[in-house]
Amino acid sequence: MKIPIYLDYNATTPLDRRVADGMQPFLYDYFGNPSSSHPFGVQARLAIELARHQAARLINAKENEIIFTGGGTEANNLAIRGYCLKHQERGKHIITTAIEHPAVLEVCKALELEGFTLTVLPVDENGLVSAASLQSAMQADTILVSVMHANNEVGTIQPVQELTEIAHKYGAVFHCDAAQSAGKILVDVEQLNVDMLSLAGHKFYGPKGVGVLYVRNGVSLEKITQGANHERNLRPGTENTLGIAGFGMAAEIAAEDLLKNQAHFSAMRDHLQNGIIRELGTEKVRVNGHPNMRLPNTLSISFLGVQANQLLAAISDQVAASAGAACHADSVTVSSVLEAMHVPLEWAMGTLRFSTGRSTNAEEINFALEVVKVAVDKLNQNSRRLS
Repeated sequence: MKIPIYLDYNATTPLDRRVADGMQPFLYDYFGNPSSSHPFGVQARLAIELARHQAARLINAKENEIIFTGGGTEANNLAIRGYCLKHQERGKHIITTAIEHPAVLEVCKALELEGFTLTVLPVDENGLVSAASLQSAMQADTILVSVMHANNEVGTIQPVQELTEIAHKYGAVFHCDAAQSAGKILVDVEQLNVDMLSLAGHKFYGPKGVGVLYVRNGVSLEKITQGANHERNLRPGTENTLGIAGFGMAAEIAAEDLLKNQAHFSAMRDHLQNGIIRELGTEKVRVNGHPNMRLPNTLSISFLGVQANQLLAAISDQVAASAGAACHADSVTVSSVLEAMHVPLEWAMGTLRFSTGRSTNAEEINFALEVVKVAVDKLNQNSRRLS
């Protein structure tokens, strides 16, 4: 077992060795510009089109609906800003949620400063957006609704299919940030009935710096970066053949292994969750997120009476995880997601996120359990001594 063990797969995943091996020829041999007509360019273009097919297959889209971008953040920007600028004469009202990633929320807030109006929907204590809240927020001039598929911090999966029906009834398009769900649960654009959907390669064992925006045929966007007419004239710049090829291979592997990985992620996550509760007790531990509609690999867990940054510092040389709050001398900064879920401060300030991956095993989970238990007990003892 290699220490520290990695339980932060929602932040990023390691590059799958099969993907790395498949990318290697594009470092040295197939280096041509995909726009060139000679054999070097043709080889690069074929690789990109294969990756487009692989990406489309992952989410049940058509190949001509796949736009390669420089990552999930760029995909979100292109979707939201691109659509709103293109269709602002029809309306200037945008709806999103309080638990979106900054790559969505910040774009919406920037558009608000440019004259658009923004409604930010609340969530319940499980992090769920209700259909009723979206229904009441819809207006005649609503042109875009953006709701994530699954939350990156607590793992709650949104009722996207139900929400899209409401948006479409009012003539609005629906964008979905699926960066955190792809490769963990089924992401099917036809089943979800979304108009646009964003993906990030590094979240499912692909390379960093490459993403996808799915744009349903018939949906038109404004180009937000000026340049040549690559990627349906929506994303200018010479294509990142290396990264795109890697994205395609990672997408193909994710699609093939989805059910097996789901079961493994869930087994490891539940082993960790149940172990922490067993060792520390229900009165000292709280699990955040929906109990059932949750990503199979994600565990947001709060420790009563413990500060998250102190706990993270105590375990970080042995277990890699993420904190949901930062406690300073005179204040506590709680994540916007936990705040939106109204997690009580005494719980929120002690929140960590653990996320399991393909290579996570029972030995690692048992080790993490012991490390966390010892650290929590020690911090509690120190707290009692100081009080």
